[in-house]
Order: sequence, then structure tokens, then C-alpha cells
Amino acid sequence: MALPRRRWTLRRRLILGIIALLAFVSIVIGTVSVLALQGSLMAKLDGEITAATASIQDYANGKGGRPGQRTAASFALGPGSLVAIVVNGAVVVGSVSGQTLVDEDDSVRFQPIELTTAQKSIVATVTATGKPSTIDLGGDLGLYRVAGAADSFGTVAIVGLPLSRVSSTVSQVVVVVVAVVLAGLAIAFFAGTAIVRLALRPLERVTATASQVSELPLDRGDVALEARVPEEDADPRTEVGQVGAAINRMLGHVASALSARESSERTLRTFVADASHELRTPLASIRGYSELTRRGGYDLPPDVVHALGRVESESIRMTSLVEDLLLLARLDDGRELEKNPVDLTRILADAVSDAHAASQDHEWVLDVPNEPVMVTGDAARLHQVVVNLLANARVHTPAGTRVVVAATAGESVKLTVTDNGPGIDPEILPAVFERFARGDSSRSRVAGSTGLGLAIVSAVVDAHAGTVMVSSEPGVTVFTVTLPGLR
Repeated sequence: MALPRRRWTLRRRLILGIIALLAFVSIVIGTVSVLALQGSLMAKLDGEITAATASIQDYANGKGGRPGQRTAASFALGPGSLVAIVVNGAVVVGSVSGQTLVDEDDSVRFQPIELTTAQKSIVATVTATGKPSTIDLGGDLGLYRVAGAADSFGTVAIVGLPLSRVSSTVSQVVVVVVAVVLAGLAIAFFAGTAIVRLALRPLERVTATASQVSELPLDRGDVALEARVPEEDADPRTEVGQVGAAINRMLGHVASALSARESSERTLRTFVADASHELRTPLASIRGYSELTRRGGYDLPPDVVHALGRVESESIRMTSLVEDLLLLARLDDGRELEKNPVDLTRILADAVSDAHAASQDHEWVLDVPNEPVMVTGDAARLHQVVVNLLANARVHTPAGTRVVVAATAGESVKLTVTDNGPGIDPEILPAVFERFARGDSSRSRVAGSTGLGLAIVSAVVDAHAGTVMVSSEPGVTVFTVTLPGLR
């Protein structure tokens, strides 16, 4: 399995980009400098060799003195220099200058070190073109830069200097260049990190503003969207300022939209609350008169009695819907609930008992600790939460379903309602706490519902600073309510 590609931050990319560019430029400059130095040293070496060749030729022709009076070493260019005379393809004189010697007349010469037979054979291969070339004498001598020139008698004079002088100097320069480059890159890294961090501070402040806005509860309530990017970070003359200015404009549009949304929702809540309040009286009258007529002892036809019963039952259902709408409108309006110590075990026991009486074809199980489970809240509203959860299990599961109501205490109180019914359709599951949400076909509808029961559960639990969640699969559906413990 391929590992996920790690994404680098902008700061890291900038720093590494700067360091990589500096490293590339430094390597190019260092390489060119070393090659130029090496070329210069080689040219100087070749010049010395070429100039010395003529003196060696004069010696070979006897112009510099009789061979018995002077040695080839007296023409050496310095310690380690090579002097050789080749006659008829054989090296008659061949030596490398060793330590410095001072004659009686204070003239300086070098102690000669004779070449071995193998080394002389290598020297004999040097052509008398006058152009320097490189040979390898092996052993301690190594590479030499040599040149040879021939006179009219075929005598070849060869002079050479060791390449170790050049390679030693070049190696020292390479070490210095590498050390300077590494030190420069280290300084550039720390300095670049500080500079990039300083340059990205405005972007960090813009990010902090965006993060602050992302944590606001924009989905509900009156939201005061006052967060803005500071003016110094919203200067359109800079790239970061352009981002900051764009975010400020966006936040302004969002604030206007939220204000319009809140005004619309406030109007709708007021309408729902007023309409629900006004509907309660006529619905009570309809229910009362229909019940009075049905029970008044009048000699009414059976179809009229049935119709009056239907009017009464529908008025009861309508009254329940109106009460639910009114409760949701009040909760949306942010009305404070009562905050008293509440024994949740008593509420659960009463609710389970009522559910058993309402639906004896379900199996109801209560699982609570022996000690009271205490929370802080509104007892009537918490009772409504439990009743709605049990009603949901009763309405949307077939007969014979086992429903377990349990509670556990601790820093937070957890209430669960579990049934072994057919489960909730995964497509419907994310929307079960929305208003007027309807159960899917996999959970049987033996009785009608307003679609507000679970919405009221969510609103009441949220008003108590708690959470409600649901998980469902065929055979196991669990509603979990978490509430703060008694404070």
C-alpha cells in the first residue's frame, strides 16, 4: 500500500528552496573556482617546464660545461623535479632532485635521486615535441608533468615537475571551499528561517482570524461576526495583504448574510410561537365540544359518533403538534430552562412504566444503578426527552422488540435507549434529529408521528449543554444522550 504523500508547509518549502538555490550557486562557483585555479597552476607548471627544457638541451650539447664538471641535478627546478637525458632511446642521465645542498661557492643545488630502471623506461617514452604531458612514475613519485626537446644530434632533454604540488594546492582549496559553503549554508539556514518566519507572521495572523471565525457557531442563533484581519495585514499592495483584504470582504458579506438569516429566523420563530399560541384555544374548543357532543347522551347515528371521535382524536394530535412547535420556538429563542437537581433514575422509571402501559407488545427493560443518577436541569423537559425516545422506539419498531433503557453516572451522565428492531436506513440516519424528519420504510410505522420528537430531544439536550447521538444497524439501534453531571 502506497504511503500518503507528505505535504510540506510554505515555510519549509521557502527555506529549503532558498538553501537549495544557495547550495547550487555555491557548488557552481566553487567548482568553477577550483577548475580555474587548477588550470592556472597547470599553465604555470607547464611554463616552468618548457623554459627549463632549453637549459637541459644546452647541457646535453656541452654548452653549459663538460659533463664531468656538472650534473643533471644542477639544472633542477626545485625539490622533486625530474631531469633526464635520452640518447638513442636510452636514458643516460635520469634523476629526481632530493634535499637541498650548498656548494663551497654558496651555489645551491639538489641531491639527486636516481630513477629506477622501470622509471627510466617510462621516461624514455616521452616524445620530444616540447609540449608538456603527464606520466605516472609509480611508487612515491606518482604523477609528473614532463616535456622533452631534441637537438640536432637526436639527444632528448626531458624535464618534469610533480603534479602533487598542483593536486595538494587544489585539495586545500577544495577543503576551504567546502568548509566555507557548509558554513554559509548553515548561516543561511538559520538566517533564512528567521527571515521567512518574520515574513510569514502576517499570514499567520490572517490564518488565526480565519480559524477564529471557523470555531463560531454560525449555524444557529444571533452571531456577532466581528472578527476581522488587522488593517496592517490587509494592505492590498502586498500579497498577504491582498489575501487579508479578500477575507475581510468575505467576512463582511457573511456577516450581512447571517444578519439577514437571523432576522428571517426570528420572524419565523415569532410567527410559529404566535400561531401555536393562538391555535391552542380553538383546538381546545374543538376537542371539548366534540367530546361533549359524543358523551352528551344524544341519539346520534353511528357514522356521526365515529366522525366526532375522529374529530376529537385529530384535535388531540393537532394540539400535540402545536405544543411541540411552541416548545421548539421557545428553545430556539434561547429561553432559559430550570436548573435544579434532577433524579434521572426516577424519570426513567416513570417513562418506562408509561411506555409499558402504552405498548405491552414490546419488551421494556430498565437498567439503572441502585444509587440515584443526578443531573442539573429541567425535570419536565428531561422527562420529555426520555418519553420521546421511548415513543420513537415504540412507533418505529414491530411488536416483540426489546427496548433497553440504561443510565450510568460519572463526571458526565450517559443515558442510552437500545432496541433490536430493523434499524434506520443509512440514508436517513444523518437527518433523524432534523425537524419533520420521517422514519424510513425499514422501521414500521404503526402510528403517525409529527416528525418533531427527535428534534425536540436534540434541542432540549443542547439547551442542557449535552449531546445526543445515534448509531444503527439491522438488529441494534442505540440513542445515546450525554449530560453534565450534578454541579
